[in-house]
Amino acid sequence: MIIKPLFLHGPSLIVRLLIAIGLSITLIVADYRFRHLDQARAVLSILVYPIIYGASAAWVTDVFDFRTNLTELDRINQQLRQENLLLQARLQQLDALEAENMRLRDLLGSSFKVGDRVLIAELISVDLDPYRQQIMINKGTSSGVFVGQPVLDAHAVVGQVIHVTPSTAIVLLITDPVHALPVQINRNGLRTIAEGTSFIEQLNLPYVANNADIKVGDLLVTSGLGGHFPPGYPVAIVSEIRHEPGKPFAKVIATPSAHLQRIREVLLVWSLNLERVPDAAEPEDGTSP
Repeated sequence: MIIKPLFLHGPSLIVRLLIAIGLSITLIVADYRFRHLDQARAVLSILVYPIIYGASAAWVTDVFDFRTNLTELDRINQQLRQENLLLQARLQQLDALEAENMRLRDLLGSSFKVGDRVLIAELISVDLDPYRQQIMINKGTSSGVFVGQPVLDAHAVVGQVIHVTPSTAIVLLITDPVHALPVQINRNGLRTIAEGTSFIEQLNLPYVANNADIKVGDLLVTSGLGGHFPPGYPVAIVSEIRHEPGKPFAKVIATPSAHLQRIREVLLVWSLNLERVPDAAEPEDGTSP
């Protein structure tokens, strides 16, 4: 159903156009001759200024540029954070490599001082049993390692090999309670036995007489007795002496010179003073593995 307007009659379009043209001409003439519309124009300019400013592309471009710059800065900041994290990780690796290089240089310096044929091995694992002081290294019979072989670090005696496989070996540390090492005082040649105590920083010298010439700070070295360790390797420093009246032996404690808690690489020593039967992994002529 279509509702028709009540009043269909009105001015025609041509009449409306003529009226609009006439009013426009009248306003133009009045504004040009008498300036009656200046105030109205000023008010209208204030009202339409936000629209004109909003239509301007400059500030819109600035806003988009600002948001684009923020996005780009955020991306660059994130990239720099990732690069910083990567560089820090690499720096840690460089620190570790530098420390390893220093340890290897110490080991090589120790081997030159020892003068025997040596092989560098790396630590694989540590026995966590508090009553056992043993470590595993990454060299075995394929490298010529044998049971009873002396093991050193860059500073002193570490222990000796007690078990070997083709690619690994078990080393008994000098601090193991079942280990006993013939030593002598470097100052005067007094010989005794250094036994392990199951404490990583302590050795016991149970057979030192009360009247023996021994002092705190004396260096203990291998005596060469027993057939496993050549003479002259540093072992420990005497750290405590307690004379016990009525007993034949004094209480003597020594601190190992080897860095047993921090070792990462060790030296396997082939001494020219030690003779053994060649095993299957070693040539019969006794040449280097």
